[in-house]
Amino acid sequence: MTIDILADAKRLIKLSNPWHFLATGFGIGMFPYMPGTIGSLVAIPIWFLLLALPCQFYFLTIIFSFFIGIYFCHKTELDIGIHDHGCIVWDEFIGMWITLMVLPENNWCLVLIGFFLFRLFDTWKPWPIRWFDHKVYGGIGIIIDDIIAGSIASSVLYWIRCY
Repeated sequence: MTIDILADAKRLIKLSNPWHFLATGFGIGMFPYMPGTIGSLVAIPIWFLLLALPCQFYFLTIIFSFFIGIYFCHKTELDIGIHDHGCIVWDEFIGMWITLMVLPENNWCLVLIGFFLFRLFDTWKPWPIRWFDHKVYGGIGIIIDDIIAGSIASSVLYWIRCY
C-alpha cells in the first residue's frame, strides 16, 4: 500500500463525525507521526481516571469500550476503505487499559514499563497476535489484536511487579 493511498484515506476522516472522532481517539490518531504510540500515551491519563472507579466499573468500562469500539471502528474503516488504518487508535486505548489494569497504584516506573511492553507486543505482533491481526477483519479485527497484546503485556507486567 502506498503512502498516497494512506494519506487519501486519512483525508476521508471527518472529526465532526462522532464515529470518526471516537475511533481516532478524540482526534489523537490524526497526529502525523506514530499515531498508535501517541494514542497509547494518551490512554495513560485516561487510565489514571479509571483507577478512581471500583474494580467492577473498571472492567465494565473496558468491556463497554470494546463493544462500542467494534461498531465505530468498523464504521470508520468502511468510510476510509482501509482495514486498521493507523489513524484509528481506539484499540490502543483499550490495549493500554488492559495492560495497566494489574497496577493497583500509579507506580510511574511500572506504568512506563507497561507502555513499552504494550507497544512492543502491538508492533512486533508475535503469535497469536499476528494471526488475529491477519485473519480477523472489521471492527473486531481492529481491536482484538490490541486486546491480546494488552493481555500479554499485562501478564508480563504482573510478573515484573511480583518479582
